[in-house]
Amino acid sequence: MAKETKFIDVVLPLSVPNLFTYRLPFELNEYIQIGQRVIVPFGKGGKLYTALVKNIHQTPPKEYEAKYVESLLDEMPIVNAKQLQLWDWIADYYLANPGDVFNAALPGAFKLASESKVILNAAFEGNPITDLTDQEYSIFEALEVRNVLTLQEISEILDIKNIHKIVKSLIEKRVIVVEEEVKAKFKPKVITYVKLSTYASEEKNLEQVFKQLERAKKQLETLLAFLKLNNRYSKSPNEVKKLELQTIANVSSNVINQLVEKNVFELYDMEESRLGKYRNELLSEKTLNEHQEKAYSEIKESFKTKDVTLLHGVTGSGKTELYIKLINETLAQGKQVLYLLPEIALTTQLIVRLQKVFGNQIGVYHSKFNENERVEVWNEVLKNKTERFQIIMGARSALFLPYSNLGLIIIDEEHENTFKQYDPAPRYHARDAAIVLAKIHQAKVLLGSATPSVESYYNAKENKYGYVELNKRHGGVMMPEILCADVKEATRKKKMKSHFTPEMLQLMETAFENKEQVILFQNRRGYAPFMICEECGHVPQCNSCDVSLTYHKFNHLLKCHYCGSNKKMPSSCTACGSTRITLKGFGTEQIEEELAIYFPKISISRMDADTTRSKNAYHQIISDFEDGNIDVLVGTQMVTKGLDFDNVALVGILNADTMLHFPDFRAFERSYQLMSQVSGRAGRKNKRGKVLIQTYEPFHPIIQQVIESDYIGMYSYEILQRKNFHYPPFYRIIHFSLKHRDKDELNAGASEFAHALKIKFGNRVLGPEFPVISRIKNLYQKNIILKIERTLSVANTRSLIKVIKNEFEVNSKYKAVKIIIDVDPM
Repeated sequence: MAKETKFIDVVLPLSVPNLFTYRLPFELNEYIQIGQRVIVPFGKGGKLYTALVKNIHQTPPKEYEAKYVESLLDEMPIVNAKQLQLWDWIADYYLANPGDVFNAALPGAFKLASESKVILNAAFEGNPITDLTDQEYSIFEALEVRNVLTLQEISEILDIKNIHKIVKSLIEKRVIVVEEEVKAKFKPKVITYVKLSTYASEEKNLEQVFKQLERAKKQLETLLAFLKLNNRYSKSPNEVKKLELQTIANVSSNVINQLVEKNVFELYDMEESRLGKYRNELLSEKTLNEHQEKAYSEIKESFKTKDVTLLHGVTGSGKTELYIKLINETLAQGKQVLYLLPEIALTTQLIVRLQKVFGNQIGVYHSKFNENERVEVWNEVLKNKTERFQIIMGARSALFLPYSNLGLIIIDEEHENTFKQYDPAPRYHARDAAIVLAKIHQAKVLLGSATPSVESYYNAKENKYGYVELNKRHGGVMMPEILCADVKEATRKKKMKSHFTPEMLQLMETAFENKEQVILFQNRRGYAPFMICEECGHVPQCNSCDVSLTYHKFNHLLKCHYCGSNKKMPSSCTACGSTRITLKGFGTEQIEEELAIYFPKISISRMDADTTRSKNAYHQIISDFEDGNIDVLVGTQMVTKGLDFDNVALVGILNADTMLHFPDFRAFERSYQLMSQVSGRAGRKNKRGKVLIQTYEPFHPIIQQVIESDYIGMYSYEILQRKNFHYPPFYRIIHFSLKHRDKDELNAGASEFAHALKIKFGNRVLGPEFPVISRIKNLYQKNIILKIERTLSVANTRSLIKVIKNEFEVNSKYKAVKIIIDVDPM
């Protein structure tokens, strides 16, 4: 019987538009499945890549000769059919390449690294002693012993860094051949444990061991420490980790190894999860109050006819208790739950609350996890056999895990713009993608927010989504009293103290006297937004971007918040040499420093991108604030997002005006959301919290709406403006950003591309225009905006854009112009 020739289409981890077809060796025919990883050569050098099997068929490609698959990595698929459906939708809707989605979806440890290895050439017939130099002969000898060497190992053998010339010479002399080896990045975590040897386990022998060790004091202490940790004489002795024993006994690894040599101890290895387990007693879910019960019944009723429901609940209304009840119901049906949050900071506080109810059924997944931890979560969700990880809580990347049976997706703080991926592609919105994922699984979606996005509220009003309101705070907690401080008036009367109005300082003092806590919100990190010379007016700029550098005092550097470059703070003006340089504006770092001057006895901490870079930094700051170790938390918008603290009496918004006047059609909506959300952190049971907004425009409509908690007023104004000026939810926006190092070439390319768009779309195309910051990382950029009516076919629009983009990119004049497409930009 003739063997069947099979071909596979694979997704490569590269930003290429098409799938690539490879021929399958006969011996893999019966093992290959869609969703497995394979190793394939790609490109001129035959570099090896990890690719994902998308289709299996018997049709060879017409345009090129199919290369063979090198090897199959997985026994079973690591990506399922439902995931691939979501990948297809994301690539199609957001105009991304399949490889972009592959890179966003899979943990890095699943995408294997290509490393060069060298082996002896079997065809070499020369005399190694006479034909090779001393260094070359050393490599030849090492290969005779070890068969295979990586370039790193050759470097170590020769004790020199640059070994490429020597390797090249050996290849030319046909002594070695270089192959590409794919080396797995994921390694299971292995822990070494200690146990008594078979000999020492017997009681009579153990007594003998004690006598033998009387002169070896350290070894004797180590044995005693082991017996204590092991709890040897109990019904269930403990396993003892080698590292733990070293710490308790205060000895080095050598002491334990000596006891192994003396046949007292034995060492053994065990694989262990990096994710830890919840070992405390579980709590039952709380009883809902009458308002929550009513909202719960309405959600259940809404789910009968609608797949998506918007829960509009004021801050502190107890939305989480509702979520817990719905999660429990979903788990009882044997289905999985995805709980999406906009910020990693939120997962750290919420996971503690939910673990008390769900224990090890809940898992966390986000980008601050290292690669190995992410692979472990992935594998647990993929297996879906144990009770572990039936609920996944995470930021937007949690969307891509291999769910097989989702029943419910909760999207908390659904209005947040951090659900949108900016760079790199695919530039997807996790909320919208989650609604599609739910449809694939026939699951329900609950959107929760105190300040819903205009688009979601509109969809609810148009009866596309279900709508449930929860407008009473939980447990008798009153809504905060929102006050306004006029910075303009305080400045005129010379009453400002640094960046604080007299009202702000007075309210802080009262809070500290009552042993209460304060949150201060300033949406700019760093110490000062820019430095200026008082003599010539020179402001230090980034060399790669058209933007001023921000001063960071803790490391005395001027930093660019766009490309990350930095330089030392100069002692004099780099333009005129004057020493009269001053700092303008203020960031969280400066607030933290100046507060310490006015209130030297209080404890102050900062929560921004600079202080939360490490995995556990969020958790540490939040825990310290919850435990009362911190009196004032100064932060950027991280502090606005759903965090719950019991003892916060005052929330201060230090500069409302920068948000209001940001050049964006969503500026008013965002300002309302940010100020309302941060206000929601104030107040506790039996005591009304206070919020103080510092502004130059106390009678601005948005500030008045925040004071009155008038979401409907804000929405009504916004929806009218959006309708009149052709913005979402009435129109779709597609944003094109064109980039090039040369300004003139960019201008020519952008004009050409805009012209091509205008031929097809007419006056729906705006631009090209330079943005406020026209150069970032040495690339000039110009923006084009396309506004498309909701009634027009999305598929036709995308097809036209792809054709226009392809025609532009094949034009040799514009090959170096990079086009970035952002569908539904935030």
